[in-house]
Amino acid sequence: MGKKKASLFSHVMAVLLLPFNVTVIIPFLLLMFLPSQVLWGSDGAVAILLGFTGAGAVLAGLTLVVLTVRQFAERGKGTLAPWDAPRKLVVSGPYRYTRNPMISGVIFILLGESLLAGSFWLAGWFVLFSTVNYTYFVIGEEPELEKKFGEEYREYKRRVPRLIPRRPGSRT
Repeated sequence: MGKKKASLFSHVMAVLLLPFNVTVIIPFLLLMFLPSQVLWGSDGAVAILLGFTGAGAVLAGLTLVVLTVRQFAERGKGTLAPWDAPRKLVVSGPYRYTRNPMISGVIFILLGESLLAGSFWLAGWFVLFSTVNYTYFVIGEEPELEKKFGEEYREYKRRVPRLIPRRPGSRT
């Protein structure tokens, strides 16, 4: 009997435990309990520009997170969580352009929050989270995916960049 796809409950729990914690709970705690350290002044034009840029980054990040969770559910038959990872290699949707669109989405959200709040602490959290995840991809996740999916994943790695997305329609 083959493994069935993850339940709605599994997806909700994975989102609440992982991206929701990283993008909502931890930033909230940083802003509530650490002294305010503003990165820039509140000059009208600069604040508006940073506000629009931050909002755009959050929206782009949310879009990527939703699209990747959907791909994991429909194509991968699993969740974004390592304990209920996709059972099939997902190479469609945003995964056609970059191998890590889920984390890219979370990083966009964190960057957007940093810009919107102008917070030194949120900017630090953005840098720390980005660095730890990039390191994990290289030394942990990619070798495990090669073991799990073999040549199919190695070919995918040759065709699709790790972080900087390729342009839609470009050939490798």
